[in-house]
Amino acid sequence: MTNLNNPENYINRELSWLRFNTRVLNESQKRDLPLLERLKFIAIYATNLDEFYMIRVAGLKQLFSAGVIVTGADEKTPLEQLREIRTYILNEKEALETSFKDILAELEKEGLHVKNYKELDKDLKEKADEYFFSNILPVSVPIAVNATHPFPHLNNLSFSLAVKLIDEENPENFKYGMIRIPRVLPRFFQASDNVYVPVESIVEEHAEEIFPGFKLVSSAPFRVTRNADMVIEEEEADDFMMIMEQGLKLRRKGAFVRLEIRENADEDLLKFLNTHMQIFSKDIYTYCVPLNLGALWQIIGNKDFSYLTLQPHSPKILPPFNKNESIFKILSKQDVLILHPYESFDSVTRLVREASKDPKVVSIRTTLYRVEKNSKIIQALIDAASDGKQVTAMVELKARFDEENNLHWAKALEEAGAHVIYGITGFKVHAKVTQVIRQEDNGLKFYMHFGTGNYNASTAKIYTDVSLFTCKEEFARDSTTFFHILSGFSKHKKLNTLAMSPTQIKPKLIACINNEAKMGENGYIIMKMNALVDTDVIKALYNASNNGVKIDLIIRGICCLRPGIAGLSENIRVKSIIGKYLEHSRVYYFRNSEPNVFISSADCMPRNLERRLELMTPIVEKSSQEKLYEMLQLQVMDNTLSWELQSDGEYIKSEINSEKIINNHIILEEYINKIYKTMKKDTSSNRAEILARKLFKES
Repeated sequence: MTNLNNPENYINRELSWLRFNTRVLNESQKRDLPLLERLKFIAIYATNLDEFYMIRVAGLKQLFSAGVIVTGADEKTPLEQLREIRTYILNEKEALETSFKDILAELEKEGLHVKNYKELDKDLKEKADEYFFSNILPVSVPIAVNATHPFPHLNNLSFSLAVKLIDEENPENFKYGMIRIPRVLPRFFQASDNVYVPVESIVEEHAEEIFPGFKLVSSAPFRVTRNADMVIEEEEADDFMMIMEQGLKLRRKGAFVRLEIRENADEDLLKFLNTHMQIFSKDIYTYCVPLNLGALWQIIGNKDFSYLTLQPHSPKILPPFNKNESIFKILSKQDVLILHPYESFDSVTRLVREASKDPKVVSIRTTLYRVEKNSKIIQALIDAASDGKQVTAMVELKARFDEENNLHWAKALEEAGAHVIYGITGFKVHAKVTQVIRQEDNGLKFYMHFGTGNYNASTAKIYTDVSLFTCKEEFARDSTTFFHILSGFSKHKKLNTLAMSPTQIKPKLIACINNEAKMGENGYIIMKMNALVDTDVIKALYNASNNGVKIDLIIRGICCLRPGIAGLSENIRVKSIIGKYLEHSRVYYFRNSEPNVFISSADCMPRNLERRLELMTPIVEKSSQEKLYEMLQLQVMDNTLSWELQSDGEYIKSEINSEKIINNHIILEEYINKIYKTMKKDTSSNRAEILARKLFKES
């Protein structure tokens, strides 16, 4: 009998995440991708790494300081993990720099340039000089550091230029300081339509004008990362907004966890900085490429070079939502399941907007986790509340890095007269659900939307997610109970059709896995998620594999399960899909369950299953089940965007069969376009969908 507690059977969470980010970086090296698409993956990689250091590395440092020995099923200590993380990132630094330089060299052939100030011609230097005096000098902050000028506070991810100066009147006297480059400035100065200049190179050129009377000896741009994980002592809801605002201020003052600085920086400058910051030497990273590569979006967004990105897909509104009739009339006839970003998020917005204007609607309830800054959904909720409708909005103020935006919307909703819930003590609310209550001839009728992604129209264009619209009574009862749990005092309440964490989703998933295990070789499981960390779920999957169940796991990011081990997981295959869209949906399929497909807001991580309020929704209509199963099968067969996890924790690129190239993102775009074109030719939405689904199956 295999020992399921053996730490060797589990992959370390942090190292698994680093391998995910490596797969992101590898996309930047793909010669068949357009150049700005490759640059996009550099930006994503850098942003991901920032958050990893702010949260995960900072957390490991705290655990080490607290004397914690073991943190996961793999039983690696915090110190072991920190050492392996640092080695991994250092080993990958050359690949990052090489990829960035290669892309810039290819972009130059296309006429798009990133140049330092000294590389500019006379005319562009004059433009850069003018920009310095009119835009940079007025807002930059020269900072002297000496006995009367203490070392300044540096905000998280702040970007500055460290300087070593000599007094022109007393050349023996070295001075140290810095020039803080405010975030209000763009990362690059656009000197012309096709030339971008890193702002620090302009500041460096004019440092002596910022410190008049001093001569610049050396300088180096640097960037600091702080612990950004907020620990909030939750109080009464009336005080919670104030506490969150205080927490956001404290985030800027978290302990230093990383210093990034230009390669070959003056040793005296580095010593000057770290004398004050006290950053562990292994957490100081030197780069020969610009710092803050996450800001490359400024260049990627240049419309003149849009031909260097992938052709954008225009999300479609398909039957039955293409009909010119009330969305409530449509949903009274059938459930509707749509796949984002292939199908338009406008249908979700439409539900809330129509509800806000419909005089028969008496109540709208929703959960808001991450919403965009100019949210049409929130504006519709504000309009509904202003119009006297009962609006209840659960605004999760603990949504990491969206706290400030959510605070803004929470206040706006309250001012409009909505009832705003700020969170549940001890839990994050991560469920994605909207409920509309409408007065109809036979009494109140409930219309619901359940999703795997956020109510965010911007991210819905690039994240793959699933939306279910329904007015089924069993969903109405459970969603009502769920909102009552959010807004009132309730103990031991359970949902009957839906499953809710922290009490129901994990047992439900494990029960479904165990049911397949009983079926042996007739069992089949597909689980698609962002991360698989929960040890109990992994053990259940190991057990099912031992019983002969075939298991396909589609996991974008972290996976702590080791596949392909004889006597443990030889029937389990794990794939990660990295491509044009960010895989974000959570879909769980169990061949012998009834219903056999579920969508959820929850990944299989302890935080989702035990420390958050999440929902898992069964898909009960046959056509919707088939649509999801076909999507899952397509991703299982993908051999273009897929990476396969090996038993040693490494990933290898799936082999492309020249006879059958399967890129699931392209095929799903074509599938949706087929339905749309067929719909244009044939006004019968049923015939259009049947024909397009036939074409999809054939492809």
